[in-house]
Amino acid sequence: MTAEVQTQKAQVLGVKGLVKRYGDHTVVDGVSFHIEAGETYGLLGPNGAGKTTIISMVAGLIPADSGSIELVGSAMTPASTRVKGHIGLVPQELAIYPDLTAKENLLFFGRLQGLSGQELKGRTAEVLELIGLADRAGEQTKKFSGGMKRRLNIGIGLLHRPTLLILDEPTVGVDPQSRNSILESVEGLATEGMAVLYTTHYMEEAERLCDRIAIIDEGKIQAEGTRNQLVELTGGVDRIDLHGSGNTSAAATALRQLPGVQHVDGGASGLALTVHNGPGLLAPIVAEAGRAGMALTSVEIVRPDLESVFLHLTGKALRD
Repeated sequence: MTAEVQTQKAQVLGVKGLVKRYGDHTVVDGVSFHIEAGETYGLLGPNGAGKTTIISMVAGLIPADSGSIELVGSAMTPASTRVKGHIGLVPQELAIYPDLTAKENLLFFGRLQGLSGQELKGRTAEVLELIGLADRAGEQTKKFSGGMKRRLNIGIGLLHRPTLLILDEPTVGVDPQSRNSILESVEGLATEGMAVLYTTHYMEEAERLCDRIAIIDEGKIQAEGTRNQLVELTGGVDRIDLHGSGNTSAAATALRQLPGVQHVDGGASGLALTVHNGPGLLAPIVAEAGRAGMALTSVEIVRPDLESVFLHLTGKALRD
């Protein structure tokens, strides 16, 4: 009972049975999830899966056709003005003034969020440090790279210390270096005890940032859990690719007899093995292939990831 009460106290957002239709098309179909304080929760799915519609309802921008949203114990609807103050929303579209400096942008939006005086100045300095723009604070943002503008966009959402920060595809259209800087900024948020709702179609972002992940497709949550829990849905199998020459046919026959090897596929230039615990089986597999007359030129272990999970659940690749 005690653990149950503690979990309820820690819950920031609760979504139950959320549905949104546009005409005959159901964009969001019975979505339920919750987020606790200090947790980063990911919505992972392809473009058009319903992620942005979900966060638009969570943020109170559009009404749900059915279902409920509860934020810090209060119902969230488009009319919930007071409750919206707990949210920091960072949309895909940039919302900054190009002729203002980074600092001026933060000061302006901070005033809109109700901050003033020393509190506003102090929080602006904190946020500039957090998003890695303290040394560029006095520059007009029209001179910034796409990644710097994205980080400033995140900073604006952070100014008023929201209970829930919503990030909608924050790395879309930025270069790899800027993308990494954005991810580093997001990683630092959980240490402040902030709950984060993060949407992405990049598997590696979800794996790096999110404590729990919901895989969403066609408006439905197909599965939810930690990265490891989701990977277990594939059966937890690895693939080992053996490349080389020699008697690959004899090697395939011998390898099929090894404990832990589920399947062996391949031809003259190599073999693909489906196995449990690839790293643990690697040495006996290499030894057995050699004994059977296969001369190996390369060996690769391919471990299951969220891409594999999405393919397993939906029958299609994440970025199809």
